Amino acid sequence: MIKPISDLTRRLGYTFNDLSFCELALTHRSCGKNNNERLEFLGDSIVNFVIADDLFERFPKAREGQLSRLRARMVKGETLAEIARELQLGDYLRLGPGELKSGGYRRDSILADSVEALIGAIYLDSDLEVVRGFILGWFAERLEKLDIDEALKDSKTRLQEFLQSRRLELPEYELISVEGEAHAQVFHICCHISPLQAPTEGVGSSRRQAEQEAAKQALLRLEKEGIK
Repeated sequence: MIKPISDLTRRLGYTFNDLSFCELALTHRSCGKNNNERLEFLGDSIVNFVIADDLFERFPKAREGQLSRLRARMVKGETLAEIARELQLGDYLRLGPGELKSGGYRRDSILADSVEALIGAIYLDSDLEVVRGFILGWFAERLEKLDIDEALKDSKTRLQEFLQSRRLELPEYELISVEGEAHAQVFHICCHISPLQAPTEGVGSSRRQAEQEAAKQALLRLEKEGIK
């Protein structure tokens, strides 16, 4: 059951002057022509600008290529979907019957698009400074954790470098299963490395994403077990 938008606005801490902006931001294209795609386009540009501006000030010595990669890491679909889940946006999405039946309110792509559309809606209802505050608030913890060197390496690269530096065998990624229909597949991957007795597991909407998650879990377990 779709929750009332008033619950979301209280969660956000923002009162829309025109609630129709928020309603449109939460309406997926599967509902018809009046949907959030235009707001998504606008929000995508705004979040890219706001994050780029923050990174420019945060890392004054970073080169253009470094800043571009850091921004891409911040505004990628996986991160936006995480933010959507933190805001529980899936509970408020308006989806067509097909998407509703297939669990579209849990899909990363739909959740990420809804965050961008919501950003566009808040911007149109207020101004750039107001929406900037929300964006930086949602990204604050992630921005604080950024390391100019480590942030440029994905989990698979970091895990490979960890093992190579200790002259250990490279990780082996094993496909365990693929679930779901062609348009909404879920991949399950195991990562085997010699320092750990049991493999780590990763799940994602693509094989690459699942492998990255399995590598990330391996790095976390190595740290937890004090293997250096």
